[in-house]
Order: sequence, then structure tokens, then C-alpha cells
Amino acid sequence: MKSGNAQSMVVAGVMSGTSADGIDVALVRITTSHEKPRIRLLAHHAVRYPATLRRVVLGAMDAKQTSTAELARLHWRLGMAYAEAVRAAVEKHRTKIDLVGCHGQTVYHQAKPAAYAGRQIACTWQLGEPALIAAEMGVPVVSNFRPADMAVGGQGAPLVPLLDYALFAHEKRMRVLQNVGGIGNLTAIPAGGSASDVVAFDTGPGNMVIDALMERFFQKKYDRDGQVAARGRMLEGVVFEVLRGEYFRRRPPKSAGREQFGAEFTTEFMKACKKAGGGRADAVATATALTAESIALAYESFVRPLVQSAAVDYIVSGGGARNLILMNMLQARLKPMGCAVTMSDALGVPSQAKEAVAFALLAWHTWHRLPGNVPAATGAKRAVVLGQICYG
Repeated sequence: MKSGNAQSMVVAGVMSGTSADGIDVALVRITTSHEKPRIRLLAHHAVRYPATLRRVVLGAMDAKQTSTAELARLHWRLGMAYAEAVRAAVEKHRTKIDLVGCHGQTVYHQAKPAAYAGRQIACTWQLGEPALIAAEMGVPVVSNFRPADMAVGGQGAPLVPLLDYALFAHEKRMRVLQNVGGIGNLTAIPAGGSASDVVAFDTGPGNMVIDALMERFFQKKYDRDGQVAARGRMLEGVVFEVLRGEYFRRRPPKSAGREQFGAEFTTEFMKACKKAGGGRADAVATATALTAESIALAYESFVRPLVQSAAVDYIVSGGGARNLILMNMLQARLKPMGCAVTMSDALGVPSQAKEAVAFALLAWHTWHRLPGNVPAATGAKRAVVLGQICYG
């Protein structure tokens, strides 16, 4: 293991998002250069959750009733899954790593304080025992990234803006980085701007509602290439009514999860689609349109007023970038507002790998005792070092 003063480290970033479909591992070389890290993706390795594990993960998210035993077992079972995924990535790509940054699996995220046991609290919880990864790989593991930001008044999200700024900031072009995972989130970087100029927040549902409908109606994990949405018709009234909701009108910083757009929301969404005369494919098409419209609304309401450069690059990543119908909808909505829509792949970062790369960089920052949050994005009172280190 290299010391904390190492000039170059290979870090495994591990991410499993709110879609709960599996684990992404990014093997990243990070080199210190003039006090600014240089980031190079060496390899990306994706692992699907086994069906039984995915079922219990989804059951634990925002669960109305569960047990401490169930959550404890899931915490350790996920740690095993992460350890196995990192081991598989390292062996497949014959890479020696120095550090692991593991986001964990979010099962609950409450960004806004609410009354509990006589106090107002906000909280977040990501499962996955890091000691199991450290024991398997023999290197330190950084995990539990979000609480330090929340402890100083932030929402614990989004944390990807650190990477977005490091990789994509441009002197002459404004760039908007849109991730479409279970939840959609964007990072807007003004042309020539500093990290303090960044605007970042969750736009609303990404693939979450689409995937839930595909599971319920078609027993499939997702809508491959948007094929089901292509057969349906978009129910405009349903989309319009959802977008009147408080979350979409609230100004950033803001973050969302299954607490807002999970099982309960999906059930009400299905009822609304049925009431509007829609069938199963229509509901999927409408959920796809909701994702596209919520992204466009977020840009129009909170980002477009800040645009000063003539050119805006709108760079999409995440699983939703593979949904052709969703990408077409985004093109149709964003192009008239002056946005050139592309995928992060075109700029050298595979869309599926970007968030895993982000947590590799965040772990590198933690190891070097450097702040990892962007207060302009999370709403934190100050920049802080994120995460906790397990040495194994």
C-alpha cells in the first residue's frame, strides 16, 4: 500500500444506485499534478445483483416495516457482494489497487430535517460492510460518504459534482452533466466558472418509475432501448399533473430518492394512467416522458437563467442514456433551448461508469484529507472531508 503522500494511486470506485440493478466498479489511476489530480479510467466492470439479493434490496428501500436482523444481514450480504465485484474487476483487468471507495446501497435518504424523538433531524443510510471489502482486497476502504456533508447542513447529495468539475469544466462552453440513474441529477458548470459557481441538484425520477412499471407489468428489469415506451402513447395530462408537485418547483439545493418516487409514487402514477385511459405500454411511455420533461423543466427553471455562453453542452450518463426513446425526448426538448445533447462516452467517460469514477475520486480526496463536497451543490455550510476509512 502506498503512503498518503503517494503521487499516483489506483483506486477502485464502487457504486450501486437507486435502481438497485447491480454494482459498477471503476478502476481509476489518480495522479497528483500541480495540486490538481489527473484522473484516468483504466477499466470498468459491471456486475448484476443476483435476483434474490435485488429483491431484498428493493424490499429494504424506504420499507414501512422491517427488522433490525434483516437490515444487519443485508448490510453484511452487500459487503460480500461489493468485495466479490472488486475482486472480479481486479482479476479480470489484472490491476493492482491501492484504495477502494464504496458508496454502498442507499436504503433511506431524508435530506430535509423532520421531527423525530423530540428533535429535528435529517438522515441517510447506505448499507454494505466495508470491513469485508478491506479483508478481501487487503487495502483501505473509504465508505459512508454522505453524513459528513449533512452534519454541516448539506443534503448529502449530489456528490458527483466534484468529478464533473474536475473532468468537464470548460473555459468557453457551459456544460451540464445529466446523470439518469434511478434518480436524475444534474451538474451545471458555467463557462470559465470556479467550483463555487457550480449548480447541482436532483431533477426527479430517472429510471426508477420506468423500471418499477416494467417489473410490475412485464416482469423485466428495465425497458431495453425504450422499446415498450415506443409502443405506447404519452398521457400529457398525467405528466402535467405530476410536474405541478412541490419537489419540481422547489429551488436547489435539493435531493430525492425512493422516499419521493418509489413504490408509493409508482402506485399512484399507475392509477393516474389508468384513469386517463392508458394501458401498460402507455404508462411506460408516460413515465419515460415524465423523466424527460422533469429534466427539461429543471434546466429551464434553474439553469437556463444562468447561461452566459453561446454554447451549452448537455452531457448525459447513467443507465437512462441507453434508452433511445428517452434520449430522443431529451433531444427534442433541450435542443430548442440551445443545448447540444451528447453522451459522456463521447468525452471519454462511459455513461455507466461515471458515478463509480466519482467515488474513486472522492475516496482519493478522503485519503489525502481533502474536502470532497461542493457546498454550492449540497447546501452545506462549508467544505468538509467526506467518508470513513476502514483499514482492514
